[in-house]
Amino acid sequence: MPVAPELTPGFSCNDLKPSPRVMNKLLLVIILAIFVGCGQPAYKNPHIVIYTALGEIEVELFPEKAPLTVAAFLSYVDSGFYTNSSFYRVVMLEGLSTAGNVGLVQGGIWQTNDKQHPNVPGIVHESTKQTGLSHTNGTISLARTTPGTANTEFFICIGDQTQFDYGSGGAGDSLGFAAFGTVFKGMTVVRQIQQQRQHGQSFDQKIIINKIVKL
Repeated sequence: MPVAPELTPGFSCNDLKPSPRVMNKLLLVIILAIFVGCGQPAYKNPHIVIYTALGEIEVELFPEKAPLTVAAFLSYVDSGFYTNSSFYRVVMLEGLSTAGNVGLVQGGIWQTNDKQHPNVPGIVHESTKQTGLSHTNGTISLARTTPGTANTEFFICIGDQTQFDYGSGGAGDSLGFAAFGTVFKGMTVVRQIQQQRQHGQSFDQKIIINKIVKL
């Protein structure tokens, strides 16, 4: 059984009292620990930050609703796939001003790591019928061709884009796209990205994603 060590004969408890200098150092360590702990909010759901050339976008993910999609996306983040990737595609509604437009911006590794992209397996499709999510303003979702082919490429909705939900036909079929999170902070950055010079559905210059990290 563990026992406390005995004091050396002739050694008083007062000799164990730390000096003011040691106490000051200890207090500083405690304050720093509290500061660091308070500086990082405790979220129920995982958050990631997309660091771009135009600013930061913080996104909340919903693993309870879209577990397969979130797990895959976070694995790409952990693997560093999105380091020096880009936003390369933009969709805007004709007839609206640039500042107040709706649509989406799409990004990923397709144009910056075309050797890696084809080797990433597709994710089992989690439709909005399964997840209960919807493509409303700020939703992040996976781009795809046919169901089950989505992997590293994603898009962020600007304005409500519910035509991409299950049953709406916006994906060319009735299954829709796989929404898995929403912008928590940084929609102004998303809109700024959308407003960059473009032709057709492509930016004149790709908007660099420096990295994506988990909080």
